[in-house]
Amino acid sequence: MSEVSDPIFARIAARYDLINRILSLGQEKRWRSRGIEMLGRGTVLDLGCGTGATDFEGRVVVGLDPVIEMLAMSPVRDRVVGTGEALPFQDASLDAVFSGFVFRNLSSIDETLAEVDRVLKPGSSAVVVDLARPRSGVLRMVHRLGTAVLLPLVGLLFAGAPREYWYLHRSLDSLPPPETLYLGHALIPEHIWRMGPFGFVYGVWLRKPDIEPKT
Repeated sequence: MSEVSDPIFARIAARYDLINRILSLGQEKRWRSRGIEMLGRGTVLDLGCGTGATDFEGRVVVGLDPVIEMLAMSPVRDRVVGTGEALPFQDASLDAVFSGFVFRNLSSIDETLAEVDRVLKPGSSAVVVDLARPRSGVLRMVHRLGTAVLLPLVGLLFAGAPREYWYLHRSLDSLPPPETLYLGHALIPEHIWRMGPFGFVYGVWLRKPDIEPKT
């Protein structure tokens, strides 16, 4: 999520939601929903909203994505082209931030978390749902072998884009596990949980302190 109209996601935009349903065995919405339940009410930023398929249960939503081709398919009224590393919003202007299956594609997670902290109101929260390798060494090896075969095959059969889904396989090894990834930032990781087969899907609930630290 670093460049406007990223060619990888622009190419698969029309089949993106279908392939996600196939790869998640229909569980993707449930995984997102568990994170949505932890958000407060008010205005929520859907960071990396893609086609706008997430159900925010009546909240006011602003969708942000760098891929114009995906953003054009979103039913959300308020849509902004942009990246997580440079959010085009005023300080302390949002009640919540949600990001689903985006963070492993960021150019800089540190910069994005700093931006999320900046735009959130004190005492509000953010939720990130994404993919990671399983924690167990054996399951991690099995999962790596499975995604090396399955992801390009699904990309080929349903989108004619095996290289794009090989990228997804490689992206799963690009970051440390979420249990350490979200430590040491201004936002406090209050709860991290695992979902899906082998626990390869994770969620993290991040809270912004009520009072800004003194500088």
